[in-house]
Amino acid sequence: MFGLFPIIQRKNIEVKDNVNDEERELIMNLSPAYLKQREEWRQEGLQEGRQEGSLDGQRLIVVSLLTGRFGALDEELSAMVTPIMELSLTERTELLLNLSNISREELLARLGN
Repeated sequence: MFGLFPIIQRKNIEVKDNVNDEERELIMNLSPAYLKQREEWRQEGLQEGRQEGSLDGQRLIVVSLLTGRFGALDEELSAMVTPIMELSLTERTELLLNLSNISREELLARLGN
């Protein structure tokens, strides 16, 4: 995206040379609106990135806790990570805090497998 900026800037200069006063005024009025919208899009992208990173971190914690409790995760236990992540925060926290008291079979039964 940033690599295109010099090209866009050159095109803007070319366009500015070929516009009348009315078109120039329209461009000037639209430019702040465009810049504001572009900043909003950037902020939304940053927020989505933070949320995705947070979920990835939470997923790693779940995997780490399951591995600590049950050893290397086989396919069946690995498949439990997503259902655990889909629990509400309260349910997930309670489950993970009590993981040392739950057998593999109880965990699989509780998560519907």
